[in-house]
Amino acid sequence: MLPPPDSTRLVTIIAHVDHGKTTLADNLIESNGIISERLAGTLRYLDSDAEEQRRGITMRASAIGLRHAYVPPKMGAKRPGGKGGPAPTSPSPASARDMVIHLIDSPGHVDFSAEVTSALLLCDSAILVVDAVEGLCARTHSLAREAYLHQLVPVLVINKVDRLCMEMGLDPSEAYVRIRELIESMNAVCAAMLNSAAVDVEESDNGHDREVEESAWNFDPVKGNVVFASALHGWGFSVPTLARSLFKSKAVPLKPPLMRQYLFGDFRYDAETGKVMKWKQSGGSGGPMFAEYALAPIWEIYEGVSQAASSVGMKSELFADGNVGNGARSGKKTENTKIEATAPGMERVISAVQVGSTSPSIISPEPNDERSLPSTAQGLQQILSRIGAGSESPIVSAVLRRYRPLSDAVLDAVCETGPSPTEAASNYRTRALDLQNPRYAEDPDPQGEALEAFRRMQCAVRQCDPGDDAPTVAHVCKFASTNRSSVNDPDLPPLPPDKDPSSCNMIMGIARVLSGTLRSEDVEYYTFGPRYNGSDVDVPKQKVRCYLLMGSSFVPVSSVPAGHICAIYNLEALQLKTVTLSDRRECMPLRGFDFGLQPLVKVNVEPVSASDTDILERGLLKLSLADSSVEVTATAKGERILACLGEIHLEQSILDLKTVYCENSIELRISSPITSFCETTDWFHNECDFDSLLEGKSPPLRQATIPPYCDEEGLGYAQRGRCRSVLSGRGAAISIRAIPLPRSVYSCLRNKELVEGSEDDLITVGKALKCSSDESSLTAQMALDALLKSLDDIDANGNALLESHALSNGHSVKAVISGEIFVSQKEDDGNVQSDNVVVDGLDEYLTTQQVLRGGLICPIGNSMKDDTASADTIALQKWRQDMRGSALAGFQLAMRAGPLCEEPVRGVAVILESVEIAVANNVNGANGFHVSKDITGGMVVAALRSGVRCALLTRPARLVEGHLRLTLHSSLAGLGSLHAVLSRRRGKVVTDEMVDGTDLIQVTATIPQAESFGLAPELMKKSSGDVTAPELVFSHWEVLDEDPFWIPTTDEEREDYGQNLRTGDTSTGLDNNALKYIRNVRDRKGLLVDSSKIVIAAEKQRTLSRKK
Repeated sequence: MLPPPDSTRLVTIIAHVDHGKTTLADNLIESNGIISERLAGTLRYLDSDAEEQRRGITMRASAIGLRHAYVPPKMGAKRPGGKGGPAPTSPSPASARDMVIHLIDSPGHVDFSAEVTSALLLCDSAILVVDAVEGLCARTHSLAREAYLHQLVPVLVINKVDRLCMEMGLDPSEAYVRIRELIESMNAVCAAMLNSAAVDVEESDNGHDREVEESAWNFDPVKGNVVFASALHGWGFSVPTLARSLFKSKAVPLKPPLMRQYLFGDFRYDAETGKVMKWKQSGGSGGPMFAEYALAPIWEIYEGVSQAASSVGMKSELFADGNVGNGARSGKKTENTKIEATAPGMERVISAVQVGSTSPSIISPEPNDERSLPSTAQGLQQILSRIGAGSESPIVSAVLRRYRPLSDAVLDAVCETGPSPTEAASNYRTRALDLQNPRYAEDPDPQGEALEAFRRMQCAVRQCDPGDDAPTVAHVCKFASTNRSSVNDPDLPPLPPDKDPSSCNMIMGIARVLSGTLRSEDVEYYTFGPRYNGSDVDVPKQKVRCYLLMGSSFVPVSSVPAGHICAIYNLEALQLKTVTLSDRRECMPLRGFDFGLQPLVKVNVEPVSASDTDILERGLLKLSLADSSVEVTATAKGERILACLGEIHLEQSILDLKTVYCENSIELRISSPITSFCETTDWFHNECDFDSLLEGKSPPLRQATIPPYCDEEGLGYAQRGRCRSVLSGRGAAISIRAIPLPRSVYSCLRNKELVEGSEDDLITVGKALKCSSDESSLTAQMALDALLKSLDDIDANGNALLESHALSNGHSVKAVISGEIFVSQKEDDGNVQSDNVVVDGLDEYLTTQQVLRGGLICPIGNSMKDDTASADTIALQKWRQDMRGSALAGFQLAMRAGPLCEEPVRGVAVILESVEIAVANNVNGANGFHVSKDITGGMVVAALRSGVRCALLTRPARLVEGHLRLTLHSSLAGLGSLHAVLSRRRGKVVTDEMVDGTDLIQVTATIPQAESFGLAPELMKKSSGDVTAPELVFSHWEVLDEDPFWIPTTDEEREDYGQNLRTGDTSTGLDNNALKYIRNVRDRKGLLVDSSKIVIAAEKQRTLSRKK
């Protein structure tokens, strides 16, 4: 029977990779007797997947339900933030509360961040684990911010405190100073996080709610939201429990409420006078209270066990130097050598555990015989014999687990500090656990009964009402795959006799019950997808089966009340990654959160045998459903692109696809990693001189003369970034121009105001477009005003569509009365041939070309005639009513695929300069004109797309590549190989800082995504393990400053860079990264590659000899 929400806690463990999350979870699970004491800390129980055990990292969030007897303190202590009232008080400490704690162990690697997001949405509290030696890492910052955005209440666990003694050799006072500085750094990070987030919070959320968040995210050992621990050896404690223990043992005659104020701080206790005095770090008047009463006994236990090991001939496994230094090694070690309780040094252990224990036998009046503390060598020997401990680590764990049990410290902190589901929904997580408002709620005349029913459901969710008459609402945050053998449910349909349960997979939804009671098989629940907005569409209904999560096992239950986490079966057919279930039609889905990170690594997946395509598609569908961060897309060419967050995530996804979702029934062919690029352009050297560029004569750029780029349709009518694109049928022509759009100028256009640091770029763009007739008086604000006045559209990739003022007011819209527009016959230099005596539309063409000299702001006013039936008026109406919208669609289509390798275009501004439209006199003698030829939207779209591509081909071409930010730790010995690897891969080190108290350096760098594949194994190999595996996340887009079509032309350039190759390969003969990437992308997409054309001029080749 599951308890009510007040006796329930939902908590997840989050931390940087290898900071001890799963080891901590092992100790919490061991307290329930699920695993043995000897295996706790090394078994990694929640890492149930074989690949997780092999790699040694958590890759899937796993949940388990734990029971805990929580003994509240005598005095009522308020929750963090002051909400929820005081903690439960008890007249006697014997009033223990039976609590159920749903624990979720989440991955620490950034590749599996979507699992962390799901765990944060399911839970109300977060155990934030930080390594005492490594301190705050990059992943720690991001996890803390994400937990704050999900409105969780944190508990800080400073893990691996034992390393301060054993590896760093710090004494208790030095260790206290380091721990204090770590807590101060964590609070500084949280304060900065709260201040930055306050900018985006509405005024209604300030005030008291702001105080609640500040208090919850202020880590103070006095409040009990900080636990000091060593998960490997199973010990941990908090300041409140230690204060109670010291008071009961009469070690310090201060009441616990007063003692906890001094126990962690710069205070020392004078036993002779019985007074608490100020401790000075530079003074020699003893150590602080925390060092003396909290850390010194633990240091003594470690040193005593190490001394005992040395006395029997063992080399110390605990201390970095192999010997603690105050015990000479004696005796001869044999295979059966064990440390006995009577060995020299063990008396130090027995003496140390007599004071300051936080064991339940000390704090609680009900002693636990199995965990009682030894007071004699005989009692200690009985404990060691019972668990089979004879070496250092097992002995240390056996003693410290009884002296200061980690599970009791952490679970007590969660029960005391963390809110119950009821408190979380009503006070702490009001935004995260709120239902979306239906669409009809914003109508002037909303649906009264439906809206009232929805408001009642909202109220039930905010109160976490488990009553029988309360509406049932449950939210499925993620799906997970498990095999049939892990589900012990006799009511499931039986398997075929030849089917192995271990190879039969089931898709389970992991859900949190928000209100009411979720029941198995009794009720058909409405299923609402994340995009449901309250419309009248049919909502599918489904019966479900409920299970409790116990690690890798699923226990069937008939019902799950509000405030608990469960697994749900029978939702696979919905093909939704998140689902909200309810027994009421008026319900709405939960608001949810974006996962934040986008997939970085993509591959093409295809079966070796085409007949297995259906099996592959079903497997990919199940994979994308079970892993919310996986994206599966199908291209028009039949490719099936699998996108993952990183290389480890990709390897695990492919393994799951083969073994789990396709059941090892097919063979797969996996392509090399696909890298995403973008295309852009660069400035001409004289582009700021508008007239010089317009009238200048220069040969075409090289890409416009070599195949396959020279085969672009309409390229003959483009030069120097301008193109006059003729519609099919010669019914109209559109003149356009393409220029680079710097990121700062794009930000100004999006924000519609000046952005700091954008002045120089704005003036450059303003001069290139001639935004002022007097360039000397052009300012950044004048250029921005002109651009905003001309702006038609702006997209998310940094591109913009502008319309010149002459085109807006109709001055550059000309009607060609002859019936067809002018199409020039181009010579090699791009000029109009002069031997045409009478050419239709030539005058209009020359007129528009003359208007272009006015720049973006044409100084000539509107020359439209008053006669509304004039030809130019008809052309202007046609442009504004029928063609302008299609031109916008053509711009958007052109930005999706550039001319170099069909990759998206980024950072380009397209300017519509003029339009010529063919018109004819009306028939039957009527006055006026009409458009002479049909002009459809598709013609305009195709013409504009072709014109933009041709304009880009006549400008300096550049690639834009994605850069990743990597963070790692390196020793001083590994720095040389690290910098060599990064330099070869074109990486740049951004910061490198020493980690205080260690020889480790935290390095932050950026590296192109195309060069990031295989980085981790290369670093491991080159540095011999001195560099940790990097964590890669997307950082930014950056232009690759290499001309892919540059060739050496002078003798010096040929000597430096090599001779241009002409034997069928039109490459530059250089190590050109941009050209290499373009060729790889074109080859992958099946496009013609310039180096694949073997025969250049077949008529000039002959066979000189023939091999016989």
